[in-house]
This record gives sequence, C-alpha cells and structure tokens, in this order.
Amino acid sequence: MFRSRFTMPLLLIALHIFVGVTLIPYLPIDAVGQIIVVLFLVASCCLVPQGFRSRRLHQPLLVWAGLLAMGIFSSLAVFSLVRVLVLLVIGLLLAEVPPAWLSGSAIIVVAVVVLITMIGLINARRVARVVSIDMPIRNLPDGLKDFTIVQISDIHVGPTIKYGYIQKIVERVNGLSPDLIAITGDLVDGTVEQLSTHTAPLGQLKARYGTYVVTGNHEYYSGALAWIAEFKRIGLTVLLNEHVRIAHGKAELVLGGITDYSAGMYVPMHRSDPAAAIAGAPPLTPKILLAHQPRSARAAEEAGFDAQLSGHTHGGQFWPWMHFVRLQQPWVAGMHQLGQMNIYISRGTGYWGPPIRFGAPSEITRIRLVKAAE
Repeated sequence: MFRSRFTMPLLLIALHIFVGVTLIPYLPIDAVGQIIVVLFLVASCCLVPQGFRSRRLHQPLLVWAGLLAMGIFSSLAVFSLVRVLVLLVIGLLLAEVPPAWLSGSAIIVVAVVVLITMIGLINARRVARVVSIDMPIRNLPDGLKDFTIVQISDIHVGPTIKYGYIQKIVERVNGLSPDLIAITGDLVDGTVEQLSTHTAPLGQLKARYGTYVVTGNHEYYSGALAWIAEFKRIGLTVLLNEHVRIAHGKAELVLGGITDYSAGMYVPMHRSDPAAAIAGAPPLTPKILLAHQPRSARAAEEAGFDAQLSGHTHGGQFWPWMHFVRLQQPWVAGMHQLGQMNIYISRGTGYWGPPIRFGAPSEITRIRLVKAAE
C-alpha cells in the first residue's frame, strides 16, 4: 500500500528533477533566471496532481492551472528526454557534444514546448471545425444516397468545458441540417448534479430523425445510469446494445448502438454486445453501429454491421501521445476498413484533461452515405 501510494508522487518529483538537471544549466540565463525556472518546476510539481483532481476541485483558477501544468510538463518531460537521447547519440558519434549544441538544444526544447502550449490552447478552446467525409456502404439503396449523419464525440463536459462551449457546438451542428446526429460517447466528466446545467444545450440538437447517443468509458466513471436518464430527459435517444430502424422515403437504415467496450466492468448488465445490437434487424438493410471505442470493430464486423462510427482516441490530442494510442486501439483516427466493414474514428469534439490540442484538431464530422464500389 505504501508503495502504490507514493510511487506516482516520487515519479513526478523525479521527472521534474530530471528536467531541471538536464535543461537549466544549458539555458542562457543568469542566476536570477535559473531561480525563476526552479520555482516554475516546483510550482509545476505541486500543480500537476491538482490537474488529476480537477473533477473534485471547486476553484476554477486552480483547475485551469493544474490542467495546464499537466499539459505543459508532459511536453517538457518528453522533449527533455528526447533531447538527452539525441545528445547521447551525438556524443557517441563525435566523442564530444559541441557546447553550442548543448545550449541550442535546450533553447529549442523550451521554445517548442511554449509553441505547442500556445497553439494547442487556441486549438482546444475554439469551436471544432466541420470535417466532411463520404462513408461507403455496401448495397446502399438509392433512397439513402447522400443521407447525412453528423457525428460528435468525446466532448468531455467537465472542469473546463461548460455551457458556452457546448452551446457553440450545438449551433454549429444544427447549422449543418443533418438527417441524423450521432454522439459516440464520453460526453461528460462529472456527475449529473455537477454538470446537468452545462449539458442542457445538447437537448437543442436538431436533426430530421433525431439524436442518438451511446455510452463511453467516462460515463461509467461518472455514474452512467444517472447520465442515461438525464440524456433521455433532455430528448436524446440512448442506444444500449440495441438498434432502431429509420425509414427515409422508400428506403430504410438500421442504426445500432452498443455500450462502451469496458461497460461490463462497471454495470454488469451493460456488457457491450454488438450481436445483441443487430438482433432482429432486416437482413438486407444497411446497418451502421455507434461504438465508442474502435476496438469494438472486430465483434461488430462479425455481427454483420456495414459501418462503425467511433471516437475515444482523440486522435492522440497532442504530440506525442498519438503514437501511444495504438498500444490500446487498432487505429488512431480517420477512415479504416475491416473485412467488409468501414470504420470512421473521430478525433473528438472537445478534449480531456489539459486544454491542449496539437496535431490532432477537434472535429464535428459530417458523414455522407455513398454506395461502395463493387
């Protein structure tokens, strides 16, 4: 118990010391500047844990400071480590690293971290851009050609994403006049009592055939049963291992939705089940599945779905974390194919944790159904 309780704090302290020891001596700053940088690292070491506790904090300034510290230090630690490794290789090749390279590389690390933080903060806080894609569907009836689905995902209403942020997303989505709206999980990071005021604008979403939601892992961290009831109360349709049949003119579309891949760990009756979601669906009708995590795709393809819409990954959110997504998920973002099924993975419409997006812009996805090439 002692070990588990103190492992993370000790690791955090060690990483801050590593950054300080490997960077500060090589920055072109005087003693006063070095003291300022040391104080910055001490403050960071104290603030990063507050970022992880942000859901339970009630001081907005401390929430923002903690979450920004998480983002800034994660970049600083990664780039400092990369710098040290590169310099070690150079030292092995040249026998000695030129002093100018030591200083120059330290300056580059700081400059890159500042740049990523500034650009990433702007990217995270602005309203997600609209990304338009075509989704090929086998045997798509002519009546469903150009049927539009607007997908939003991973908004993470919570410590820094509130009512105004959501209202702007809703306005942009409604401006697209979609046939159907699909929300692929991780809407919230907090309880209904904390956040229902801020999720209320989602009830204003307007589409010809309604708005459909599936649960993500963060709903289960936040009280999924209460959130499901709240989503229904504001007019959203929640799909829990089930499907609906949508008549569009003379054509029909089956829209299925499953609970999060990990849902059964939190609510046993919610075990994710693509086969149950498709049970009883007409055999020749196009079938699209809403599934929070991309790794549900294998079971979805085996069940007989033609397409899957997912989120969860955030596209990595900011460099270099997109390179680690593949340790858990089969794909990071964008369009992919598994057997006869196409999968689209949204980079997410909000963000989680640090209010930073760099190299993985948020998106509102406008999906147009098209007939797959034979």
